[in-house]
Amino acid sequence: MTASLSQSHTTSTNGSLRVVVTGGPGGGKTTAADLFRREIGERVIVVPEAATLLFSGGFPRPDEPEAARSAQTAIYHVQRNLENIQSARYPNRLQVCDRGTVDSGAYWPDGPDGPDGFFEMVGSSLEAELSRYDAVIFFESAACGGLGFESENRFRTESQEQAAELDHKLRSLWRNHPRFMLIPHTTSFFRKMTMALGLLESEVAQLRVPPPG
Repeated sequence: MTASLSQSHTTSTNGSLRVVVTGGPGGGKTTAADLFRREIGERVIVVPEAATLLFSGGFPRPDEPEAARSAQTAIYHVQRNLENIQSARYPNRLQVCDRGTVDSGAYWPDGPDGPDGFFEMVGSSLEAELSRYDAVIFFESAACGGLGFESENRFRTESQEQAAELDHKLRSLWRNHPRFMLIPHTTSFFRKMTMALGLLESEVAQLRVPPPG
């Protein structure tokens, strides 16, 4: 089983090299980002997931559409500023972002404007947010294969059906990136992590991430 990769390339507009790992709930992205940091060391800095930071600190997770829009707007701004902070602190390291600013568009409550309503609310566009990242590694949720999934993140409470739906929404946005890579679901989590680490190592080489020093 192989990952799909668009051959064209973009350069993020922030001046730092930045790869986002994202995907449906229970896809393994957080585990992969942590493993990669341990393998590569000081050439990488991981940007944590803004939503988890907020929810773990007591930030409300509302279901009401208007309140949920406010929550996703807040998550977007925290995520964006976390990335900018790490760019300023570690300009010579590859950023590996646990989710990115595009994700809130998929979590935006359903409405006539869809994700476009989210990007309009934050004064941006899908194209502008995609351009922040040099590459996208997308972890397909096990729920998409009809498999049960477990998440170590206790703030992820989606059902299997919800996880599969979110995976579809997220992919429909991120796949517009010219350097989009898909890590498909598999019954072997080890195989999935091995594939992901190989792709991340390839990105370090292709994006010419300098060694520490």
